[in-house]
Amino acid sequence: MTTNHLCRFVLGVASWFLVAPAHAEPEIIAQARAFIGEEAALSAVRSLRFVGTLVTAHPVDASKQTRASVEIVFQKPAQQRITIAYEKAFEQTALDDYEAWQRQQDPSEASQWRLSLLSIEQVKRLRANTLENLAFFRGLDRQGARIEDQGPVTIDGVPCEKIAFIHAPNIIFTRYFEIATGRLRLTETEAGGSIREQGEITVNALRFPKKIITLTPIAHGKSQTVTITFDKISVNETFPSTFFAVPALSNR
Repeated sequence: MTTNHLCRFVLGVASWFLVAPAHAEPEIIAQARAFIGEEAALSAVRSLRFVGTLVTAHPVDASKQTRASVEIVFQKPAQQRITIAYEKAFEQTALDDYEAWQRQQDPSEASQWRLSLLSIEQVKRLRANTLENLAFFRGLDRQGARIEDQGPVTIDGVPCEKIAFIHAPNIIFTRYFEIATGRLRLTETEAGGSIREQGEITVNALRFPKKIITLTPIAHGKSQTVTITFDKISVNETFPSTFFAVPALSNR
């Protein structure tokens, strides 16, 4: 996966916190949360850590794949770090409140690495993505997002409720929840990408997906498929502030 593709993936499946009026919560939200776990367990989540394997399929020949190990960490209130290690490349993208950075490195040359600070728009996306992963669909309106119930639809032959989580005009996660169970069936982004979940891992009495499949539009009408399979998920580890902070240039 190229650096541009990595950034697009990280930021696509990743809000500036503006003042927004409160709205009544759609009924499906309570059902969606109950599908994941009990309220006490959901409310107790302070951090999440996902470890697994990332596979990127070639947009023309899906049999050609690039594999990497991946670690994704979210910590309240607004910290995130994603580490992707390929055989010949090591890439990190992190958010520390209102700062975000990306680092690329050749694993064989520990002293040779490149650091870049991300733009305000990229920070907004990472903040929205962090909030989405830690909030479990509730309370986003108190953090500046707007939740809009767009009514019933059918996805893959299953009756669903369509809910838009709007962090900004250009940062929107549209989710489809099964009406019968509250299960998340599909997530779409404002850029035309889609995210599907498969399988299940239970940790701390909470349900998490075993696999996430992201389809992202790229040039010339093609799409990039990225699949993450999780081997381990941890809840409520404590990560120091240095874990997310911008690396000191003096360490180079």
